[in-house]
Order: sequence, then C-alpha cells, then structure tokens
Amino acid sequence: MKSFISEFKKFIARGNVMDMAVGIIIGAAFTKIVNSLVADVIMPPISLLLGNIDFTNWFIVLRDGAETAAPYASLEAAKAAGAVTMNLGFFINSIISFLIVAFAIFIIIKAINKMKEEPAPAPAAPTTKKCPYCFSEIDIKATKCPHCTSDIK
Repeated sequence: MKSFISEFKKFIARGNVMDMAVGIIIGAAFTKIVNSLVADVIMPPISLLLGNIDFTNWFIVLRDGAETAAPYASLEAAKAAGAVTMNLGFFINSIISFLIVAFAIFIIIKAINKMKEEPAPAPAAPTTKKCPYCFSEIDIKATKCPHCTSDIK
C-alpha cells in the first residue's frame, strides 16, 4: 500500500500532471467567460435582429406538465409545471460558445506553434562561381578556369 501511495505522489508531482491541472482550471474559468460573452453580449443583438427572440426561452414542449397545460410563457414556467421540453435556445447558445472556445484555442495554439518554429537556416556560403569567360562552374577558390584556362581574378 505504501508503494502505491508513493507511486501516486510521484505521478501527481510530475510537471505535466500539474500543467494539465492548471490548464483544466483555466479552461473552466475561460468557459464561464465565453458563456457570459455568448449569453450577455452576442445573443442579445442577434435576438434583436431576429425580432426580439429570446433564445433562452426558445423551446419545444414534448409533453405537457401535470399542473398546467401548454402554452408556457417561458422555459422556467414550463419546468415549474413539470413539462418535458426540448431546449433549442440553450443548444444554440452552446454551439456558439463552442465555436468561440474552439476559435480562441486555435489562435492560442497557432501563436504557440509560431513561437516554437525554428528560424530557417541561413543559406550556405557558395562553393562555386561562374567563369566570366566560358561561364562554366568552377571552384570558388580557383584562379584559373580548368575549362578555358583563363586567369580569374
């Protein structure tokens, strides 16, 4: 049992496990921000453009509640009556939240990959040159062309 606990402590103390834990915590906080962005900033103007549709109250009643029959003024009223609903508005908000999170992660990963990229190696110094008389390739250190026997400066 002690070796199991010892092994577990080593596992937890590893850097990548701690990094993963920090990433999950930051991801949860980021998700709250994105959900607020969608619900409080993006969806109200979209709702206005579409004729004051409140997406959080966009639902379909699958079965009436035991206390009150449809129609219901809001999703809360339907739930309070015990109705079974399909909550399309929440689904649309979730899709928009997912797209924003995915785009943000894409941008972050792209930036990280750009930082990791190694610069292109400098071009190698030339080892040959052209003879100015016969235009043959010759060694860069040559002082006489081996093809036309001209003196090269």
